[in-house]
Amino acid sequence: MSHRVRTAPADRWGPLPRPHHDAPRGSSNGPRPPRSARARAERWLFVVAAVFLGYYGYVRAEVFLTQQSEDQALTAILQSAPEAAREAAADDTEHPELPEGALVGRVEIPRLGLSTVVRSGSEADTLRLAVGLIPGTAWPGERGNVGLAGHRDTFFRKLRDIRAADEIVVTTPEGRHTYLVERTFIVEPSDVWVLDPTPTPALTLVTCYPFTWIGSAPQRFIVRATLRAP
Repeated sequence: MSHRVRTAPADRWGPLPRPHHDAPRGSSNGPRPPRSARARAERWLFVVAAVFLGYYGYVRAEVFLTQQSEDQALTAILQSAPEAAREAAADDTEHPELPEGALVGRVEIPRLGLSTVVRSGSEADTLRLAVGLIPGTAWPGERGNVGLAGHRDTFFRKLRDIRAADEIVVTTPEGRHTYLVERTFIVEPSDVWVLDPTPTPALTLVTCYPFTWIGSAPQRFIVRATLRAP
């Protein structure tokens, strides 16, 4: 019985190379496929996303805990100060300038469900954790213009829905001061005249605009309110 010997295909120049699928299994002689650049990119994107999510969670937790702690501290102060429970009238008392980040009080807009602690100053660290009382403006309840600044994507996010005649309540150890919204308007960052002193007690809320802008917003959203007589 004859046996046919299987030979590699050939042409007139010699044997042809074996197809890739005919290579012996487990052979390490063939070239290895290159590492996928797409897989590396996906892994790096996953790591970056995890880092950003972790940082976001840390910041949100820090803000929440700070607000809770200072809100409790403010509540304790108000409970121990009988005059804080009453509607205070405008006065001309001069308050000493507080250090950056010191506790001032609380600002609330009942219709919008907005309630947040107010700290002294407008530095980045202060505005990251609370609404800031802008240096150089009046103290809540004083005759003049009270300036409060807050981020549009955190504490002042709900200002997009504010409207005329809304109540804004600012509470300090000296008392509770209720302001009524007169109007809202949009200005450029250079329009600092919105914080100029006023002859009557006023409140000016400042935040960036547009509210949906990604990155550093180009304009400022202003809420102007006047003190309601007790």
